[in-house]
Amino acid sequence: MSTDRYVSPLSERYASKEMQYIFSPDKKFRTWRKLWIALAETEKELGLPITQEQIDELKSHQDDINYDVAKAREKEVRHDVMSHVYAYGCQCPKAKGIIHLGATSCYVGDNTDIIVMTEALKLVRRKLVNVLNELAAFADKYKNQPTLAFTHFQPAQPTTVGKRATLWMQEFCLDLEDLNHVISSMKLLGSKGTTGTQASFLELFDGDQEKIDRIDPMIAEKMGFSQCYPVSGQTYSRKVDTRVLNVLAGIAASAHKMSNDIRLLQHLKEVEEPFEKSQIGSSAMAYKRNPMRSERIASLSRYVIVDALNPAITSATQWFERTLDDSANKRLSVPEGFLAVDGILDLCLNVVDGLVVYPKVIEKRLMAELPFMATENIMMDAVKAGGDRQELHERIRELSMEAGRNVKVNGGDNNLLELIAADPAFGLSLEDLKKTMEPSRYVGRAPEQVDAFLTQVVNPILDEYKDLLGEKAEINV
Repeated sequence: MSTDRYVSPLSERYASKEMQYIFSPDKKFRTWRKLWIALAETEKELGLPITQEQIDELKSHQDDINYDVAKAREKEVRHDVMSHVYAYGCQCPKAKGIIHLGATSCYVGDNTDIIVMTEALKLVRRKLVNVLNELAAFADKYKNQPTLAFTHFQPAQPTTVGKRATLWMQEFCLDLEDLNHVISSMKLLGSKGTTGTQASFLELFDGDQEKIDRIDPMIAEKMGFSQCYPVSGQTYSRKVDTRVLNVLAGIAASAHKMSNDIRLLQHLKEVEEPFEKSQIGSSAMAYKRNPMRSERIASLSRYVIVDALNPAITSATQWFERTLDDSANKRLSVPEGFLAVDGILDLCLNVVDGLVVYPKVIEKRLMAELPFMATENIMMDAVKAGGDRQELHERIRELSMEAGRNVKVNGGDNNLLELIAADPAFGLSLEDLKKTMEPSRYVGRAPEQVDAFLTQVVNPILDEYKDLLGEKAEINV
């Protein structure tokens, strides 16, 4: 690790080596060479005077990139693509004259960006599916565990721990839908020349329109894509980058919401993220167990959500067939958006895999509030015993206010049941009232909803992507 210059925390602390390689110079320049080979093969197959010997020479040096030659050349000519054309030509003297034939810099630059983003999106999908898999196991395990639900972070009707997890999962499922749509819609730029008109190929192929129409589909097939964008300027539309980053921002928003809930639950001591034996929670307060992984999810997620503005603004400000004010911005915003989401999903996987639930704490808090929520059932029981519904409703309201004052003003326990038992209008004993305090009676259809959601929505997803399951996340710090 360098200590005398800035190094991105996304590389050093958060993103996986796999995602880092996808955006590495080595991946980029190897892809450039694959694209040059695909172009040369296509031109040969369409009748240009390119020999198999030249193609074979290009293939023999596809991966052993002479970086030193390219770097020295770039110092002279200040052009990265032409420097690598030169370096490749030094290794392939027989094919030197046909490398990059008819193409412009965006042929390798933009097509590589699409290829790299598509591969990165597929890695994001793999990790997202694994997060769903861990959440599914968690939801199923705790689908019957009653817990106090909150609206406005105020006590509300009970739910279950597993049902709450399905709310997180549903948002991730929506993200997966968006992700799959974007992956399926990714197309290559193809080879359309300096302003997208394919004028250079019109010259190369002596105006043969039929052959020119075959260039892009043939290149796309060789590079593993089904299509190229039908029209372009010099670049593919920067709207594509906007769509990609918006999907990443959506995943980040879902992860942020989940991490916030976990942080609040950890404050309540109901659920806790993994905490290692030697982990230090605070430099001053030795007893603390801070939810630092969930906090990191939230922190990185905010970065990605804001980062999505970059390609949107870039897309909006492109002039005519191309300007270069996109380049420096997308070199930062696109890779770093992916690196951050990669780190977020690894953290999500790590946190969910090790979530600790404390049923006794959950039960204690729920039981402190349950008498208020049971009042309708209590009232109905009293009516069955001969009471007047309207009078009982007023008495319950008054006694609830009194019990609330006892809790908030006096710092006492919730004594609503005792107050009701002491009121002759209800005709119910304390023992009768306590029988109504079974939490599972008040969770509605939460367990059944978990089962239905897993069966109908999540399990089909996990089955479709079963070959991607088994991911484990390594957290650097």
